Amino acid sequence: MFTSIRLSKLKKKSTSISSPVTKYTELEPALCQELQKIVDALIVRGKGLLASDESPSSLQKRFDDLGVKNTETNRRDYRQMLFSADKSQFSKYISGVILHHETVYQKTTDNVELIELLRERDVVPGIKVDKGLVPLFGSKNENTTEGLDNLQERCIQYKRDGCHFTKWRCTFTISETTPSQLAMVTNANVLARYASICQSARMVPIIEPEILSNGNHGINRALEVHEEVLSILFRTLQEHRVYLEGMILKVAMVLSGIKNSVNCNPQIIAENTITALQRTVPPAVPAIVFLSGGQSDEDAVVNLNAINAYEGRKPWPLTFCYGRALQNTVMETWSGNSEKVEDAQAVFLERARLCSQASVGELDPENGVCTKKSSR
Repeated sequence: MFTSIRLSKLKKKSTSISSPVTKYTELEPALCQELQKIVDALIVRGKGLLASDESPSSLQKRFDDLGVKNTETNRRDYRQMLFSADKSQFSKYISGVILHHETVYQKTTDNVELIELLRERDVVPGIKVDKGLVPLFGSKNENTTEGLDNLQERCIQYKRDGCHFTKWRCTFTISETTPSQLAMVTNANVLARYASICQSARMVPIIEPEILSNGNHGINRALEVHEEVLSILFRTLQEHRVYLEGMILKVAMVLSGIKNSVNCNPQIIAENTITALQRTVPPAVPAIVFLSGGQSDEDAVVNLNAINAYEGRKPWPLTFCYGRALQNTVMETWSGNSEKVEDAQAVFLERARLCSQASVGELDPENGVCTKKSSR
């Protein structure tokens, strides 16, 4: 009886009134077009992204190991060294750089804004907008990410200051009991809220649900977790009306845990990674970029090459968004010594060249990259 009354009332209402369940606000066409243009500038065949968004605290140990004082000046000098590498080669391999808040407002020793240095190289500046991991209450040793407060205001300001895309990272651990449903659902909603807010501020969100490889799990368990995390994520993105064509997905490769005695070869990693993506990521997503977490510099390149050489169906460009895999040996070469700047830049450009080749599955086996799986 109640149902029939409800239905009769609904029929009398104008069809132009949407149900509260399905009512939503679409992005303006001009905004969608702007987001697509930013994606097009970032996703170019043979190019990838440099993640140079380490916070001062995360650089502490790395600088300590090199005997470099972790001061604002030294952090500026290090990034100036990276960004001032040969312009023609830098722009040949790198399309965008993710920056830390501090770097956006720093200037070179010649009083040139670091962000302007990137623009001179036709490189798109971006910004990390999350404020780090915090414990997820109700879970056992799992995290979520904070920073949604005032995010729209911050994004509007970053856009004015020359940044055109953003990055936000949530993490998931693999064990017999994790990731929990609570962690997957909570972080999916955090990532979706972040993405919709950034798009409203005319910035392309890089969505990073990082599945960590620091356990003892096998690759089959890793595949299972990747599929579940990504499935929940994209269902949630749809619920939040995130414009898929105006975002980029950043993911880990499907890897066995670093404590697992079995190291899978690049072909198996490629097969499992592509399988997970095929089963969960809509073709509307314009690009997928990989992080290098948990892998050696060589593995990050060789595995990326295997993924792009894999013959399975891949409706998205698959490229790199590397931090440490591009910077480990560079930082060691530099070590705070101004006389080593050119040597460090040469190392950086060579690492970028190898990643570029791997991003199109054309890594030269004679280029000095180890093709054997090294221990992670």
